[in-house]
Amino acid sequence: RYEINDSLRAFIDFNGQNAKSTVRGAGSPSFDELFMDGDNANHPFADDPSSIYYQQDLTMRRRTVDIGNREKRVDTDYYRTILGLSGEFDTWNWEAAYSYIKSESVERGVDGFPNSRRVQEAIDSELWNPFEPSSNSQESLDFIETTTTRIGKSTNRTVDATISGPIMEIAGGDIMLALKAEYREESISDNPDDQFLRGEVFGTEATQANGQRDSTAIAAEFAIPVLDELEVQFAVRHEDYSDFGTTTDPKVSFLWAPLENVSFRGSYGTAFRAPSLHQLGLGRTDESPNLVDTIRCNAVDIACQPQEYTAVFAGNPDLGPEESSSYNLGVIYEVTEDLDFSLDYYSYDIENIIDSDTQFVLTNFGNDSSIVERIPTSNPSDPGEVVQIFDSFQNIGDLETTGLDLDLGYRLSNDMGDFKFGFVMNYVLKFEEYRPDASGGKRLNLQEGEFEQPEVRHTTSLDWMKDDISATLAINYIGEFDGDADSGFGDKTIDSMTTVDVVVNYRGIENTTLTVGATNLFNEEPPFSHHEFVGFVNSTHSGQGRFLYAQAAYKF
Repeated sequence: RYEINDSLRAFIDFNGQNAKSTVRGAGSPSFDELFMDGDNANHPFADDPSSIYYQQDLTMRRRTVDIGNREKRVDTDYYRTILGLSGEFDTWNWEAAYSYIKSESVERGVDGFPNSRRVQEAIDSELWNPFEPSSNSQESLDFIETTTTRIGKSTNRTVDATISGPIMEIAGGDIMLALKAEYREESISDNPDDQFLRGEVFGTEATQANGQRDSTAIAAEFAIPVLDELEVQFAVRHEDYSDFGTTTDPKVSFLWAPLENVSFRGSYGTAFRAPSLHQLGLGRTDESPNLVDTIRCNAVDIACQPQEYTAVFAGNPDLGPEESSSYNLGVIYEVTEDLDFSLDYYSYDIENIIDSDTQFVLTNFGNDSSIVERIPTSNPSDPGEVVQIFDSFQNIGDLETTGLDLDLGYRLSNDMGDFKFGFVMNYVLKFEEYRPDASGGKRLNLQEGEFEQPEVRHTTSLDWMKDDISATLAINYIGEFDGDADSGFGDKTIDSMTTVDVVVNYRGIENTTLTVGATNLFNEEPPFSHHEFVGFVNSTHSGQGRFLYAQAAYKF
């Protein structure tokens, strides 16, 4: 950053990074459906005429522990450049900027990935025996194993300009106006190799997505000092997307300070979230969700426990945006110079949430052959084993949630240094997520305190500073919640989780900050859950153990 003169400044920001990483130990992949003819020499009942499976064709699933755990290597290049100007004329400020962001990644699967076509060929030719791993030669293992490649790229170009200043004076002060215009171009490409596209790589999912869009936005905001102790803001934003339409969203807010140490605040507004390019342009990808085939279970008492199924997933170019309205009311109270707190009540109503629900698709459309493909059976009561389920993103859900946010702070200074104690808590009063039901109406899918929805989260922190040293200690708490009722293991409680983070900074060297820290200092394990193979609810809890780090920053 450099200064041209007192009223005109220019800034240039460039950031380029290269990262290489290796992901190991992801577990051995599970095959989708494999087949073995009844007369195959490796048939497990080839020599047992008394078995009901003698000379019967077999369908199987299996984990390929033979070829080891999966290993991926990722090489990523990231570039970010910003060019901008800012200045003043009279009582108005202005700035304009151009930014360009580009990210490129190459992901290679180098170990532990089987190719399904080769596996089936190896079974048919009797080169590889899935029932007797110890009998398989290295030649057969090398034949069924493959390497994979996936190349991703994303770009984002943005031009924006802002101007702000007073437009007129009233009794309470100047009415301020801010105007902003923005133009943005986005593109993504995520292309796995031909093996993925043909669905030949077992035990992993690779998304193919290609898309681009541009959008234009204009916005205006007024800040009106109605009285010395009351300020009201009005704002409106209009956006035009090239791929599906326009939206206009208003917002109004206020800050009222009837007393020197007490303030009240509130706001109301609407919002809009466009579907991502990934959600719109995702190509076919095979996923392996854990599902219960309720239709077959009810018919012949088979497939009543959760198991992996193949879901053929794709993007949906007909998606609409998510839309929401929200309001909040709060109070800020400075009890003393050293003690203050704020308490806010919030309410959000979100419609047309973009998501997918493969279990709902299987349960409600499991007899529709265009959506759920099954293996025909000779039993008229048996709908047959599921081969694959076709699914996609949908505007599938609505959400209503309210809650309280508490922020408490206390400051203390003595010979030992400056201390600041903090406590931040979110308490969910209401969380109701609605999904479609089989009749075309809506059903209550999830509530506060149920799976993945703890009612309480809070962080207690202590900041300390003395001379050139500062430190922060944070204790993070996530409350308990109900287990997954669809897991097949009962509706058990997922316990609460508490972790501790610590950071220490040293600024005794000119223009330099040295930092050491630890996330999850005591290596706390997430509470156990049957929901995932990893053994915990990864959407709520982190499986990362103790993470130690050190860094240095130099400003010039």
